[in-house]
Amino acid sequence: MYLFIINRRSGGGAGGRTWLAVEGLMQQRELAYETLFTHSAASAETLVAEALALRHDWSAAIVIGGDGTVHSVLGALHRCRVPLAVIPAGSGNDTARGFGLPLDTAEALEAALSGVCMDADLLAGAGGLTLTAVASGFDAQVAANVNASRYKRLCNAIGAGQLAYLIGIVQTLLTFKPCPVHVTCDGVEQAFPSGWLVSVCNLPSYGGGLLICPQAKADDGLLDVCVVHGCSRWQLLRLFPTVMKGRHVSLPFVTLLRGRSVAVRFAESRHAIADGESLGQGPLAVRCERGALRVLTPRAAHGAMPALDAAARQAEG
Repeated sequence: MYLFIINRRSGGGAGGRTWLAVEGLMQQRELAYETLFTHSAASAETLVAEALALRHDWSAAIVIGGDGTVHSVLGALHRCRVPLAVIPAGSGNDTARGFGLPLDTAEALEAALSGVCMDADLLAGAGGLTLTAVASGFDAQVAANVNASRYKRLCNAIGAGQLAYLIGIVQTLLTFKPCPVHVTCDGVEQAFPSGWLVSVCNLPSYGGGLLICPQAKADDGLLDVCVVHGCSRWQLLRLFPTVMKGRHVSLPFVTLLRGRSVAVRFAESRHAIADGESLGQGPLAVRCERGALRVLTPRAAHGAMPALDAAARQAEG
């Protein structure tokens, strides 16, 4: 039995359109399934937990939506150990990218029904569980601005979710000011006098394919951290095109860290996000929960997940 968790509003209505296609395919296959339509992140976890508790023969919980929809049900899936499958229908779809899931609906459904699973890590903190990344500073402010904008809906409508993020970068660059930040990784603290952003990643990308930590692997028991600091506005603007291919990692104002626990404390109040969803403002503390979530992905058939290499980045870019 499969449980479909559907957010019709994801991706500016792409969730609803995707479900219509999936529903037809499931009926052709004559497979047993149930549906659960979610309308808010606040209620999704409770609804999913209640639905999963009614049976013990779930083959998978298949999310049709974006990264935010996936984020909202992580707690329920973690507790029940029901495998997560994703049919991407959001504006960013970085969960799908990170696990090598097809963006094509029919192919993504095939992967969801394959039964091929891996144990993936999760990020755990005061805000709950996160799958892709927890970030604070400039990029979190970008996300806040994009989510509050009118252009996000327009970009989603034309299938250009990444464009909304790029517009948000330019918008935020006009007003954002860096400040000192302290980053503690596995108990070792580093101070950066002029910090722009700190991203703690479990998967390589967020923001619709920006490879902020291209070396990140979801099954290595480690968190990958990217700190951008000590650069001018012009340098920061020039950085973002290089993030598309993960080439920013060699720049002198980019510091990469890796560990099992990370704490971030900006000297001034800064927005924070988890899987693109707001965590409010304040310091962050997250730890890696190794193998906490089962995920259906074709990459599981090949053993441990590889880091995203240059060829893969070009293919996905």
